[in-house]
Amino acid sequence: MRKPFISANWKMNKTVGETGEFINSFLPMVKDVTDVDMLIAPPFTSLHAASRLLKDTGVKLGAQNVFYEEKGAFTGEISPAMLLSAGCSCVIIGHSERRQYFMETDEIVNRKIKTARENGLEVILCIGESLNEREENRTFEVLDRQLSGSLKDINLDAMTIAYEPIWAIGTGKTATKEQANEAHAYIRGWLKKNREGADTLRILYGGSVTPENVAALMSEPEVDGALVGGASLKPDSFAKIVKGARKQ
Repeated sequence: MRKPFISANWKMNKTVGETGEFINSFLPMVKDVTDVDMLIAPPFTSLHAASRLLKDTGVKLGAQNVFYEEKGAFTGEISPAMLLSAGCSCVIIGHSERRQYFMETDEIVNRKIKTARENGLEVILCIGESLNEREENRTFEVLDRQLSGSLKDINLDAMTIAYEPIWAIGTGKTATKEQANEAHAYIRGWLKKNREGADTLRILYGGSVTPENVAALMSEPEVDGALVGGASLKPDSFAKIVKGARKQ
């Protein structure tokens, strides 16, 4: 059975001081949790502070983005080596907000994944459809396109997929557990046809995950965890999600 995996994506929230306060409150709440993998992805400015506090705790540190070049004249960008030196072991790539606001294409996502992997970073690849695409019954078409483009010439080692329907991110609308499982099953089926290692790869759900709905989502066979946004900003809320993710 695939071990549940819960990741916090704080987006553009929390100062260095607020990051420390969160971690110091959160860690005692999950000190006995060994059956769920945990990761926190704070803003770049908080990575060093978070790394010191998370060292030897079992909670991994991740980043929210990375550039596809290793160094150079790219003002404002962050390289894989910089993330590694800050203590990161993982990076989120292809989040819908990056695609929407910063015009990231599947080709750019693909280049970022390759550079991150070549430098030893694990990757959480985000994919998902918009409300219009779902209403037009194009969900599988979108997932197929994003998987084909983002994973071109990439194997599944050190990879996690996060299915995040755009219409459910930060809206309070959550895909039903059946909708989530259906999309996850399609993703795994695509991976089985096109890559080796699909059975062990974990597929997370993201989109208004809360302590109240996580257990229902995790009851589905193809849902292996969650990429959590707003509900990960409070330590007690995130701890409840971690504990609620335990497979029964």
